[in-house]
Amino acid sequence: MDKPIDRQRLIVKGMAGVYECFAPYSYAFMRFVTGAILVPHGVVKVMSGEIGRYSGNIGGKGIPAAVLLAYLVFFTESVAAACLAIGLFTRIAAAMVGIQMLVITFLFQWQYGYFWTNRGYEFALMWVLLCVAIWFRGGGRYSVDHYIGKEF
Repeated sequence: MDKPIDRQRLIVKGMAGVYECFAPYSYAFMRFVTGAILVPHGVVKVMSGEIGRYSGNIGGKGIPAAVLLAYLVFFTESVAAACLAIGLFTRIAAAMVGIQMLVITFLFQWQYGYFWTNRGYEFALMWVLLCVAIWFRGGGRYSVDHYIGKEF
C-alpha cells in the first residue's frame, strides 16, 4: 500500500514530494470523509425527532417494522457514520452505512434515474461502493481500531 512514488511515471515530476508526503494518509482521509459527510444528515434527524416522517416514508414502500428501521436510520447516520469517520468498529459501521445506502439506492431513488440532481441514486451508489471498499480494508493505520489493536 505504501509503495514509493515512481518519479519516472509522473507527468509533473515536481509533485513527487507532495504525493509521497500525503499518500500514507489518503485512505484515512477517504474513510473519514465517507463517514463525516453523513453525520450532519443523522444529527438533523436526531435533533428534529420527526420519527413519524421517516417511518411513514419507509412504511410507504411496504417495508415492515418501519418505526424500528427509522430509528436504525437515525443511529446509522449519526453514530455509525461517526464511527466510520474515526475508524471505530469500522467494518460494522461500513456495513451499516453501505446496507442503508443500498436500500436507498434501489427502493427510494432508482425510479428517478442515475443523476442526483433529479433525486437519482448517483450519490447513494457512490456511498455503497466506498463502504464496500472500507469494509474490505478495515480501519487502516490511522484509525481507532488500529490504536486499540482490534479489528471488528
